[in-house]
Amino acid sequence: MRLSPDEIIFWQHGFLKLNATILFTWGLMLVLAVASKLITHRLSIGLKRSRWQNLLEIIVTAIEKQIEEVGLSQPRKYLGFLGTLFLFVGAASLCTVIPGYESPTGSLSTTAALALCVFVAVPLFGIWERGMGGYLTSYMKPTFIMLPFNIISELSRTLALAVRLFGNMMSGAMIIGILLTITPFLFPIVMTLLGLLTGMVQAYIFFILATVYIAAGTRVRKSTAEPKVNIEA
Repeated sequence: MRLSPDEIIFWQHGFLKLNATILFTWGLMLVLAVASKLITHRLSIGLKRSRWQNLLEIIVTAIEKQIEEVGLSQPRKYLGFLGTLFLFVGAASLCTVIPGYESPTGSLSTTAALALCVFVAVPLFGIWERGMGGYLTSYMKPTFIMLPFNIISELSRTLALAVRLFGNMMSGAMIIGILLTITPFLFPIVMTLLGLLTGMVQAYIFFILATVYIAAGTRVRKSTAEPKVNIEA
């Protein structure tokens, strides 16, 4: 039983190798890019709209609403990045029903890359929203002693984000693989459907955590001034 799509090698020359993780990752990105181009090719602003446009608007509106509910006041700023993360992880899980397809999120290298994207996006959005000085000083709040702890927190949550997604995606695949060897075919089909649901849930969780981290990085702390008391002689 394969534990990771990294183990499937399609081509190798010296230390260069093309494995299933790389192939399916770029293939999935290509499919998503082509699909988005086709769906958005002829958008209508009138009452008559295609089914694909209606589906697209439902997905975009739902993602935008979730971003706003997490705490980002201008969700359109972050829709492209966070929406892409959600669609990639979700599509990677849904495509597992295709024979021969291996989800790239079953590889730690893919989940680490996704977590690094969030790690880079947090300071970029934070600096964009609060400025360089405002964002950097947040590492020393409430006191400069917290500087090393805040830096460790940034690194540890990135690692946790990668390992969480990898572990949750791999657990379902491993359970299905074990059941295929010891049970009839009917029960693994049910587990496959459960795995699809689990994949979508993990896509949602990854999307929400990324949104929360960006919201924390862009939040501006407002200083509470003491109320003035007018004393009349």
